[in-house]
Amino acid sequence: MSYETRPLPPDLEEQLAVLRQIADGSDDLLIDPVTVGGIRCAVVCCEGMLSTAIATELIIEPLTAIPAMPDSTALLTHIQTHLLLSFDRVVVRSYGDLFRLLHSGFAILLAQGQTMALAFGVQGYDKRSISEPSGEADLFGAHEGFTEAIRTNMSQLRRRMKTPLLKFELRVMGKLSHTDVCLCYLTDRVPPQLLRRIRHELDAAELDTILSPGYLQPFLERRGSMFDSVSTTERPDVLVSKLLEGRVAVLIDGNPFAIVVPKLLVESFQTLDDYNYKPYYATFIRWVKYLAFLITLLLPAVYTAVSVHHPELLNRTLLMLLTRAEAEEPLSLPLEAIGAFLMFEIIREAGLRLPKVVGGAVSIVGGIIIGDAAVASGLVSTPMLTVVAISVTAGFIVPDLSPVITVLRLLFIAAGGLWGLYGIGLLGMAVTYQLCRTEDFGFPVTAPLSPLYLRSMRDVMTRVGFRRMQHGNFTVEEYHEQDQ
Repeated sequence: MSYETRPLPPDLEEQLAVLRQIADGSDDLLIDPVTVGGIRCAVVCCEGMLSTAIATELIIEPLTAIPAMPDSTALLTHIQTHLLLSFDRVVVRSYGDLFRLLHSGFAILLAQGQTMALAFGVQGYDKRSISEPSGEADLFGAHEGFTEAIRTNMSQLRRRMKTPLLKFELRVMGKLSHTDVCLCYLTDRVPPQLLRRIRHELDAAELDTILSPGYLQPFLERRGSMFDSVSTTERPDVLVSKLLEGRVAVLIDGNPFAIVVPKLLVESFQTLDDYNYKPYYATFIRWVKYLAFLITLLLPAVYTAVSVHHPELLNRTLLMLLTRAEAEEPLSLPLEAIGAFLMFEIIREAGLRLPKVVGGAVSIVGGIIIGDAAVASGLVSTPMLTVVAISVTAGFIVPDLSPVITVLRLLFIAAGGLWGLYGIGLLGMAVTYQLCRTEDFGFPVTAPLSPLYLRSMRDVMTRVGFRRMQHGNFTVEEYHEQDQ
């Protein structure tokens, strides 16, 4: 029989023997035999997972002050009905539940003659304090981000939404890790079919462990699409705004990111600061982001296609300039562009993986030494290096789409180098087709552009003021209904 479902035997010595056998000599298992109310008991905990001071004050001292009891049943009844000890109290009847709570920072009380145990939540393990999000910086938003502790993240959401309509559903996932996963949603906003299907997908996931959002994302998004239909965020205020639109969030214990289902493409061009600026400036910034996306995706491909296949589109001065620059280059323009972007990706990856004290040196070496040496040696022309620099810089404006842009940019360069502007057009139609067919649980990622939803366009192509936005509660369920 697996220890997961193995019940606790009545004999205390047998309970402890099985406990030591399952732990297999693990040094972080602490067992303290003690007599409580004249009954032989044992307090079991996991070293480093609970607060010693809290456990002593709330558990040990009250237990030692219990008067004599006739038997263990009376003892446990007295503890449950007359002592508070801990707000988080659980009755344990199997070794599977015992070890899950033990490794979550609970103190377990075992008593002679009882086939159940009492667990008290006295967690006190070290965790990172709340700090500013590193990947989603905003000027006017809160400087608080999620941490690795799931209950701390839940409290940040509750502090911003003081309503009983905000619900948290805790579940345990991972056959070995027993990771706490929490579903967050507003009961009056979330589409029932969305919540029902998310629960079904999570129940069907048979993972050994869950270490990051990437473990669960494949179960929550459409297969075979290179565009994400779920998003992640490390900002509680951003997540609250998503919940208000009827979405479902998934928090994972041990990870400072929340998964949001479903995702819309237009959200990649929106930030919290957009709603703190005047509408005219927020609209201008939003159009700059759309333009930057087109530049980073298509500029290198169009430059390559026009230079190789359509030089007649260039004026005489620009054509002569490009001709002189490319006359002595050993590589063709498509290979030159692909090589330059691959070198940039190598430098960026090296800067991400190296320690921070060395990461700055990588940027200097890559940007100055390698870039200057490549131009001086004739491997890369100055116009091509300029195009690459403009494209890369424009891509920083929409970091949420960086993985898609990185791959599509190389494909567009290859298509432009082989077939010119016609190749770019054909690939663009294929990408648009895949984007339009991408949906998550019936919610199209291209909404409200396709299908067109006019009321939502006021926060897509423009950003209207809150005097107009306050009227009517928008939820993503409206997109699902129109898509059917």
